[in-house]
Amino acid sequence: METKEIIHELRTRNGMSQDALAEKVFVTRQAVSRWENGDTVPNTETLKLLSRLFDVSINTLLGSPEQLYCQCCGMPLEDGIISREKNGDFNEGFCKWCYADGEYMYSNIDDLIDVCVKNMADAEHPEDEVREYLKKVIPELGYWKNHSELSDGGRFEEFKSMLIEEINALGIEGMPKLTKLNALVGGYVNLAYKLPGGAYAKFLDDGTTYLGNQLEGGPDGRCYGVLANMDFILISTYGKDCADPELLLYKKR
Repeated sequence: METKEIIHELRTRNGMSQDALAEKVFVTRQAVSRWENGDTVPNTETLKLLSRLFDVSINTLLGSPEQLYCQCCGMPLEDGIISREKNGDFNEGFCKWCYADGEYMYSNIDDLIDVCVKNMADAEHPEDEVREYLKKVIPELGYWKNHSELSDGGRFEEFKSMLIEEINALGIEGMPKLTKLNALVGGYVNLAYKLPGGAYAKFLDDGTTYLGNQLEGGPDGRCYGVLANMDFILISTYGKDCADPELLLYKKR
């Protein structure tokens, strides 16, 4: 689809007239009409406003002229997994697992490769094969080529180390020692826990990226789930495929 068709589809899907859209992005109705006729294309600042309004990337608004890839892990990017800045704007250079809330989630390339191998390996592509492939590809991505300029001087890694110590110090009975925290998107780990009164509750935001890990080796083969950020620590236990989750601790920091 071309930009003219995309803007028309997004506008009509959201029940907006040309006048209403024009008001929201601070242009005239005639300007919107010219976009939808294909006579002109919105300028850069207006594209940012349209992106925010319709919750799609600028790449999508322009008809996806290029395939975007995360410049940290190499994952192909679509609107649903593109990272965002603190103000909600898309950052089209990264996936939401590698960059969240203005922070780069990885400063150690081996940690990233370990996470990617775990998620990519299968019967057709064993772990050793995937690892060798990633060792060739990931160092050539923009983030790692410019890591010294983009990194925060180790401050985020220091925060993760402090958080790991804090979680281990809680002394959760039976829980193996936590050694790593990875970036995890809420929608994938936001389990519903049964409360004492019988109701179920979720504690996370599906669209937010958290730090966490799954620790195996608990009693009866159950796993421990650890999730945290600057505001809280959540620890749970669950069976295979996250069955029968039980909330062990939810603690504000």
